Amino acid sequence: MANGAISSTQADQIAVVRDFNRFYTARLGLLRKRHLDGEFSLTEARILYEIGTTPRTTAATLRGRLGLDAGYLSRLLALLTKRKLIRQTASREDGREKLLTLAAAGEAAVARLNEQSSLQISDLLAGLGAEERGLLVQSLSKVRSLLSQSDEEPVQVVRLTESSEDAIGLLHEYYEAVHVVRRDTPRSIEKMIHGASSGLWLAYLEGEAVGCVALKSLPSIASAVECKRLYVRPSARGRHIAEKLLDAQEEFARSQGLQWIYLDSYDDLKAAIALYRKRGYVACERYNDNPQATVFLRKYIGAGR
Repeated sequence: MANGAISSTQADQIAVVRDFNRFYTARLGLLRKRHLDGEFSLTEARILYEIGTTPRTTAATLRGRLGLDAGYLSRLLALLTKRKLIRQTASREDGREKLLTLAAAGEAAVARLNEQSSLQISDLLAGLGAEERGLLVQSLSKVRSLLSQSDEEPVQVVRLTESSEDAIGLLHEYYEAVHVVRRDTPRSIEKMIHGASSGLWLAYLEGEAVGCVALKSLPSIASAVECKRLYVRPSARGRHIAEKLLDAQEEFARSQGLQWIYLDSYDDLKAAIALYRKRGYVACERYNDNPQATVFLRKYIGAGR
């Protein structure tokens, strides 16, 4: 569309989609003050549903998933907490984040909502034959697939060739989030960036640096390096950015003929440890003198064993 102009064909297509939106929102009763004529608004019900299906999620993740304004979401979470429907506990990984879970009353409310919603959709489908229901479900899946293609925001992962304010800022956030005692110096960061078998990667989302990971040399172990400083800003989580950073790191390590990547962590960082294990890291003996580390893992990345 040049200069924002809309062709007649596009105008017709827009009109059809808008017409369907008006039909479907009215058919499902989404214009009513309370969802399913119950005690919650549609937004409140959806927040409870999301927390119920993904316990220990965060406000940042909900905000990204639901496209809600931060202030509006914060007020709703405060209200649901006051009503003793959800609990908010401080994250051990990042003290600035609160982990959200359903309280007993919230679990009961979600169970009622799920039952009422299922009955509503059952009534909606009751007038259709088996073949028509199958066609409807297939069509809805196709619509979702088509519209989801534009939802994925492009993430760019870059291996730095020199230090930057973005890198220093993200590293500092990481130190504070996990209470790092032994921190990198400007000299050690430069050495890491310029080393033949080391590096520092940043992830950019819409031009903003939102994550980092480092690879350090490990001279005490042959053909091995060490994964350090994996961090993604809370506002950018839920987009598989940590996985993309680790992918770039491992691809580089393989290109250098390395065979092992080691890392250390500590017991409280359960989500990070689960991610590492999912990617093939296994327990190993302590390999360094990091006073904070309680967990030691390694991953074989060579071509064969």
